[in-house]
Amino acid sequence: MTKNFKIIIEYDGSAYSGWQVQNDVLTVQYELERALSTILNRQIRVTGSGRTDAGVHATHQVANFHADTDMEPDALKKAVNSLIKGPVTVMDCRIVDEGFHARYDAVGKTYHYHISNRPEPIAIGRNYVWHIGKELQLAPMQECCMMIAGRHDFKSFEGVGSPRSSTIREVYSAAVERREKGGIVFKISANGFLRYMVRNIVGTVVQAGLLKSSPEEFREILSARDRRLAGPTAPPRGLFLMKVTY
Repeated sequence: MTKNFKIIIEYDGSAYSGWQVQNDVLTVQYELERALSTILNRQIRVTGSGRTDAGVHATHQVANFHADTDMEPDALKKAVNSLIKGPVTVMDCRIVDEGFHARYDAVGKTYHYHISNRPEPIAIGRNYVWHIGKELQLAPMQECCMMIAGRHDFKSFEGVGSPRSSTIREVYSAAVERREKGGIVFKISANGFLRYMVRNIVGTVVQAGLLKSSPEEFREILSARDRRLAGPTAPPRGLFLMKVTY
């Protein structure tokens, strides 16, 4: 009898060309499908909650797949984790309703973006933060975050080739907070995201933190629906998918 398995995956995206299977490159989806197909001795297709780009990490990516097997979810989880040699770990595996779809049933996602804001370069953990040597001012950054909360057209922060029918998204919350040792975390939750949307917002908010632009200019950028007016795209290494809500 075919069963629908839901899995939660943690991965370090540094060595991967993103989530989605692509020709001639290593991706997280490919790693999972290869392991599952080997274990179950049949072709398995894994559906993720959404794509993450090359170099982006996840602590809570969600996916599902269908398989005709008598293996218990916990045994399947252990088998996958023993077979995958790269930095991809199945944290949870369970049987769910046949109709569950990891992508279409998702109602929200949360991302965190990590910045190291100190004069000295990063030696340890450099693949997980964006190092900015000049001091960032949090007050204007927080003002910008307050502006994007709610339902808006985010076309100004859309990357080229974004697969969408609309550029309108609802942001449930957005904020920046300072951590110890120069750490800054940008947190955002929304019902969905355009391609590069988080990284483009971060890059633009950072311009306000560097006092190269103002919150008033950020408001104008948001309203303009023109990507050319927004700031640079923040590097992928600081971005983490933290949660998918159903």
